[in-house]
Amino acid sequence: MNEQIADVGRGISLAYERIGDTGAEPLVLVAGLGQQLHSWPDAFCAELAGRGFQVVRFDNRDAGRSTHPRFRPSSLPAMFAGRFPPEQYDLKDMAADTVGLLDALGLDRVHLAGVSMGGMISQSVAALHPARVRTLTSIMSTTGSRLLGRPAFSTLRLMGGKPPKSREEAVESAVKMFRHIGSHGFPFDEAHVRERAGTGWDRDPTAGGVGRQLGAILKSGNRTAWLRKITAPTLVIHGDRDRMVHPTGGAATARAIPGARLETVPGMGHDLPEGAWPHLLDLIDGHARSSDVTAP
Repeated sequence: MNEQIADVGRGISLAYERIGDTGAEPLVLVAGLGQQLHSWPDAFCAELAGRGFQVVRFDNRDAGRSTHPRFRPSSLPAMFAGRFPPEQYDLKDMAADTVGLLDALGLDRVHLAGVSMGGMISQSVAALHPARVRTLTSIMSTTGSRLLGRPAFSTLRLMGGKPPKSREEAVESAVKMFRHIGSHGFPFDEAHVRERAGTGWDRDPTAGGVGRQLGAILKSGNRTAWLRKITAPTLVIHGDRDRMVHPTGGAATARAIPGARLETVPGMGHDLPEGAWPHLLDLIDGHARSSDVTAP
């Protein structure tokens, strides 16, 4: 990885990587809850760069090599009751981080694609900073409504486990989780999951970031009213086998954003299976390049 660190303001620094021609059209990829920049696979990013994009992927705050605040996150019962420490940030803050990264890199308007929590952050950027978003692609994400896009009970049980204390535990935990929430309609690539989890541990073995990021999601509440303000041409992608964010979350997102188009990927769960890459790459590329959305 050719990683660099950018000061994005307000005491936050983000680790990022640029892939492809830095003079090409920028496509910024936003990672999900507890995930790092390499959760967007190298080969996937290389393919996007080969299609003529300058690809930017980065660690959100509280992940990887980006800034980690040090406050203790609320417990899950406290979060669901709306009780958070005064230091708790929200999705607006994470959207501001993303815009700060664009500023640091000298990027005016970008194509923005986010997965899961990254989709929520991308939606927030498009709603709150509309001049910065050329197109929006929201993948396996939701609106924040507690009635829609809910995880399966089996997924919640897995999420409630103790955080790993070693690289080996982190790898085994990731295999167990992605075997459960991954794309059951495609082959499970255990070797890739193990490699990604090991790299993640090597880059950031801390545990509190996931809780604080989850706090940001829950503190932000139902964002449907924000989504109705989005003017960027929007593509919503969701798998029909998603156990982490039920497909109702994707459908609600598409309903809330004016003019949004929903694409359901059969067999896809809450990951980016290599078998679905050709379709996903075509969707992201085609949306960014549509003649009616790329005009200045």
